[in-house]
Amino acid sequence: QELHTEGLSKSSIPSALIFGDWTLELLPHLATTPFLSSILIHFSSFIQLRGSRDLQDRPATPAACPSPVVTPELQELEVQAATIRHRLYPSTSASSEMAETNGTESHVTVQKRTHYSPPWADVSIIGIAGSSGSGKSTLSHAIVRKLNLPWVVILSMDSFYNPLTSEQSKKAFANEFDFDSPEAIDFNVLVDCLRDLKAGKRAEIPIYSFSKHQRMENTTTIYSPHVIILEGIFALHDPRIIDLLDMRIFCEADADTCLSRRVLRDVKERGRDVEGIMKQWFTFVKPNFEKFVEPQRKVADIIVPRGIENRVAMAMVVQYIERKLIEKSTHHRAALTQLELAAASEPLSDRVVVLEQTPQLRGMSTIIQDIDTSGEDFIFYFDRLACLLIEQALNNVHFEEKTIATPQGYKYNGLVAKGNVSAVLVLRGGAAFETALKRVVPDMRTGRVLIQSNVRTGEPELHYLKLPDDIDEHEAVLLIDTQMASGGAALMAVQVLVDHGVAQEKIVLACYAAGRLGVHRLAKVFPGITIVLCNMLADIEDRWVEKRYFRC
Repeated sequence: QELHTEGLSKSSIPSALIFGDWTLELLPHLATTPFLSSILIHFSSFIQLRGSRDLQDRPATPAACPSPVVTPELQELEVQAATIRHRLYPSTSASSEMAETNGTESHVTVQKRTHYSPPWADVSIIGIAGSSGSGKSTLSHAIVRKLNLPWVVILSMDSFYNPLTSEQSKKAFANEFDFDSPEAIDFNVLVDCLRDLKAGKRAEIPIYSFSKHQRMENTTTIYSPHVIILEGIFALHDPRIIDLLDMRIFCEADADTCLSRRVLRDVKERGRDVEGIMKQWFTFVKPNFEKFVEPQRKVADIIVPRGIENRVAMAMVVQYIERKLIEKSTHHRAALTQLELAAASEPLSDRVVVLEQTPQLRGMSTIIQDIDTSGEDFIFYFDRLACLLIEQALNNVHFEEKTIATPQGYKYNGLVAKGNVSAVLVLRGGAAFETALKRVVPDMRTGRVLIQSNVRTGEPELHYLKLPDDIDEHEAVLLIDTQMASGGAALMAVQVLVDHGVAQEKIVLACYAAGRLGVHRLAKVFPGITIVLCNMLADIEDRWVEKRYFRC
């Protein structure tokens, strides 16, 4: 509430900040709740801006421009505001204080603002522990079915059993090896995988064969999940795993129910006999439950009896995951908006290459953009133009000198690419470049990435990914799309390549048309990549090239 001092005595205001002829009353008890504390923080920033603006507009004389009145109450209030600001926004307040101290914007603030963080960079992990046969897997699959989203992944601890020696393998086939002890789990590999996924990196998940009682040579790749459900009898056992979990769940069920479920599962899915199952249950499973599994109840956030029959607990978990996904989406869209604002005033990067607008190129562009052009002519001329675009992109590949012998017996000193060159097509627009790719480099290895914008929020979402296995060792990677508007999908596509070990300097984005704002944003976040364009647009336009190319 803004009050003018005219007609009021200063003593009538219990705690106030006075600048010139206006007063903003701030009561100290506003800091008692987080919501009001945040309001206090924003008001304190407003006070500084309004006060400095009012003082600048006044004559520079001591009489006409009195200095602010600093009272003990004001000093105490400023200390409270700084404490609240540090508690609610520790990183922001620290960088702000550094900027104020140096008189310029801090390097930390600049780095944080220009960093792009995809939705899977801080994955939420939910741990579900419980006895063998308590319904952990059933509950996990029920949660995934309830959500019906492609970004929720179930990670079973059964994949992380230690490899067995020949002697241990003999005991396992005789049902004499203890698989229900913490020593049977490779917690180090599990923790490394969870940390990689938590950081937004790719993780290789081992595959364990229960019929052979051995870890297989091949692995399963997990990348870009938003939520991971870790289920296993020891999901809440290791303190390192507990620190990575966002929610801890313990499943409970009657012992007889657990035994009957285990018998049905092992006979049907793992090819075991009932006698061996019963022997292992009473020898290892039941004693280890009392010794290792049951104590995990103490660290659980939620205890779920009766598994999927407990609809209240399931609804609670589903609502928590949905809330987390909404938060990630909100933060991601806010970050994209911030990048857009930060890049608006930046000059164009020198690593942005626009094809020279020759008469031939302008003529083909005219035919392509003409609404009366037939479908056959559109495809023909777009393929020609796409070849020129890819050839220009290949000019950014590193070459080395090589001497060859010609059929006439002469020596020719030429150039050859230093290593392999691959292309990643951003579906579905990038698929329009396949014909041109085969014409320019017939044997080029290609990958696919499908990124679509959410119809409701406009947020880019990663739906499909298939890259060459050794893409991180390639000399150059062409990232190809027909159009780039705001740059959100391109940001995500480049981040995918970076997460798979491709250096920024090796990435060349080839695009038919791109908006200036999207190019600015992409070059600001990834300054090392090269961007090759046919047309630079001043504004954002809807995607139309692939619709005309594929006629749908």
